[in-house]
Amino acid sequence: MESLRLSIVQPDDWHLHLRDGNGLASVAPHSASVFKRAIVMPNLKPPITTLSQALAYRERILKALPPDSTFTPLMTLYLTDDTTTSEIKLAKKSGAVFAVKLYPAGATTNSQAGVTDLFGKCMPVLEEMARSSLPLLVHGEVVDTSVDIFDREKVFIDTILSPLVTKLPELKVVMEHITTRDAVEFVESVTSGNVAATVTPQHLLLNRNAIFQGGLQPHFYCLPVLKREHHRQALIKAVTSGSNKYFLGTDSAPHEKRAKEASCGCAGIYSAPVALPLYAQVFEEATLDMLEAFTSLNGPNFYGLPANKGTVTLVKTPWCVPTAYSFESGTVVPIFAGKTIQWSVESVINGEDSCEKKNELESLRV
Repeated sequence: MESLRLSIVQPDDWHLHLRDGNGLASVAPHSASVFKRAIVMPNLKPPITTLSQALAYRERILKALPPDSTFTPLMTLYLTDDTTTSEIKLAKKSGAVFAVKLYPAGATTNSQAGVTDLFGKCMPVLEEMARSSLPLLVHGEVVDTSVDIFDREKVFIDTILSPLVTKLPELKVVMEHITTRDAVEFVESVTSGNVAATVTPQHLLLNRNAIFQGGLQPHFYCLPVLKREHHRQALIKAVTSGSNKYFLGTDSAPHEKRAKEASCGCAGIYSAPVALPLYAQVFEEATLDMLEAFTSLNGPNFYGLPANKGTVTLVKTPWCVPTAYSFESGTVVPIFAGKTIQWSVESVINGEDSCEKKNELESLRV
């Protein structure tokens, strides 16, 4: 029997961590082999807070790619209490910076320089972003230690995000890596078209039980943390509904194996080499007809960019995810390492030169 095949417009990753240095060179080709563009997160050490830093980081990313790659990094700035309106104007004018990322201070990896008082210290910058149509990307969790970790997204919506959208309805906002039914309900409640959300493969495929089944599973630990099953089902319903408010954002976040499997392991799931097949698995169970919009059309539409001209062909052919990939001085363990998944990327056709490239994942699986 012939395997099921599906060709879609080449997708983009609207939430990606590429790290820097040797780590950048290790992981950037994984994303570039499938995705045409990616919104690159700015939470390096030190963070990317200025246009000049973003441009320098962009050059390092391009140098880390294979010589024939046409992958385009879309840069972001890290919002701080000290970000200025003049920096926002420069960033917008540059054409290289596509968004500004809000990390509440202490919310996740490398967020120590994040915002401590959004309404008290950042409103002039947010107003300039609204005027410039520069989106605010939100890590939507409060950092108050009195709030249960499983409730931090809902409390953020109630106390920060909802008031912000009320104050600045013209500000474009992406609620990144949403995890709850509450987030879906909030996104659906905003009718202006200025609020959207990215959804990761792990939050569509796993609930919080996965972290504890068979012992503590550090490679299923991320922030925002996995939630209850009814939240997972709400996410699936949202992304497969046909709504243009949701789009692909892997939040692929590599950490060395020894940093994950430690007495105080760090948060982050590495999904770049397997993300698109995992999304296909989710949509197959509901409707494959909606996969292309989620992966390839909704994101460009929100950011005011054209859809890609190339295509990616997926085939339902089982394959085993490698147990690890090289990363910095060690290895990084991908999501579902050593497990068999049902879909794979068969080929990528670059729309710019109409030349078919055999999917580089095959060589990356070694």
